[in-house]
Amino acid sequence: MQVENSIYEVAIIGGGVSGTALLYSLSNYTNVKRIVLIEKNSEVALGNSHKTSNSQTLHFGDIETNYTLEKAQKVNKASSLVKNYILRNDPQQEIYSKYHKMVLGIGKKQIEELRKRYKEFKSLFPKLKLIEKEEIEFIEPNLVNNRAPEEEILALFTEEGYTIDFQKLSQSFLERAINKAEERIDLMMETKVKNIKKEGGFYQIQTNKEVVVAKVVIFTAAAYSLLFAKSLGYGKDYALLNVAGNFYLAPGVLNGKVYTVQMKEIPFAAIHGDSEVHDQSKTRFGPTAKVTFQLEGRNYASIFDYFKTAGLSINAFLSFFNILSDKVILKYILRNYIYDIPLIGRRLFLKEAQKIVPSLQLSDLSLAKGYGGIRPQIVNLKNKRLELGEAKILGENIVFNITPSPGASTCLQNAEYDTEKILDFLGQEYTFDKNRFLQDLGDEQALAQIT
Repeated sequence: MQVENSIYEVAIIGGGVSGTALLYSLSNYTNVKRIVLIEKNSEVALGNSHKTSNSQTLHFGDIETNYTLEKAQKVNKASSLVKNYILRNDPQQEIYSKYHKMVLGIGKKQIEELRKRYKEFKSLFPKLKLIEKEEIEFIEPNLVNNRAPEEEILALFTEEGYTIDFQKLSQSFLERAINKAEERIDLMMETKVKNIKKEGGFYQIQTNKEVVVAKVVIFTAAAYSLLFAKSLGYGKDYALLNVAGNFYLAPGVLNGKVYTVQMKEIPFAAIHGDSEVHDQSKTRFGPTAKVTFQLEGRNYASIFDYFKTAGLSINAFLSFFNILSDKVILKYILRNYIYDIPLIGRRLFLKEAQKIVPSLQLSDLSLAKGYGGIRPQIVNLKNKRLELGEAKILGENIVFNITPSPGASTCLQNAEYDTEKILDFLGQEYTFDKNRFLQDLGDEQALAQIT
């Protein structure tokens, strides 16, 4: 029989930006007393939340042209929590840099698309504006320099661009969680979860060090969340199409963030250019997107785990075949594989990067070694299609979060949702001060919805 003091009320597995955001929410706004954060690495956010593993972008949906208005409304609301957190808690801008950003339309078709989009989105994003070639040249001269005079361009532009070091954001969440807590948070770093099982009313989490017992378990472990969900009988109708994103580095040719118009058929971000979060002398172009059989970037041992999440069923094979038989997606994936091939890949990628900065030369580009993360895209085995965005699997006193982009941007809203779900699991004696949560992180409109 377990001694009550040795049982955690909540165990969070995965110490990236999503896991630390949840820890921050629980420690600051609830009366949950005993929490453990289990992280396999020596520090938080060394995986997909590390600055070299993602695009460092706080997504709002204003320049992401693959977002519908409905999705942009949801993402904007969620991302505003993160924006308010950094503005109110990071006056020295150690976590973020603020740059302007734009999405560049090239040619009549894309220009017309941006004009139409502006009319639809301007009420949601009042600071968004259309700018013509002359103003583009004033703001980002390298977008116009060397461009063919007859090539028409237009951009949707805003000053509201935030480039974020999500590892530093995770560290901030962790620090504020620990400082607030009264000896009720345990951090188990360099601790790998081997398996998990439910016995009675508790979960027993077998790690490489000890067995951890908890009433409620929240997985924020990216692709591994689905692996553990399946080990407990959840998520049987899901598999993963994992996409590895790499980047190319160039000299500082941009003053801010420049997106290109997204192909509607492709669920992955179009190539864009970004100034590094704290180093404007470097510009990062990407991401490329190639399908991989790894659950974790640069960890080939995770291939076996990938096949355990995908399963070797007929449904899994049929689903992957159905997705990859789409000519547009297949062509896109094959081209992205070529981007990583020495010599050939750099030349092909240069043509894409030159759509943004026409004056770029081959010698300007170098493959960013050690950069790139894994974006787990959910495959629904029932309808044999990709499900875009984040996925959340709910079980008995357990939640599994699988968070590709824009998961880092929506980490605090996910934390808000999971906090409410945790308290539902634990019972009525537990409370969540949502008013104070929104006073600290929300805007007046968000607060008005619950008062």
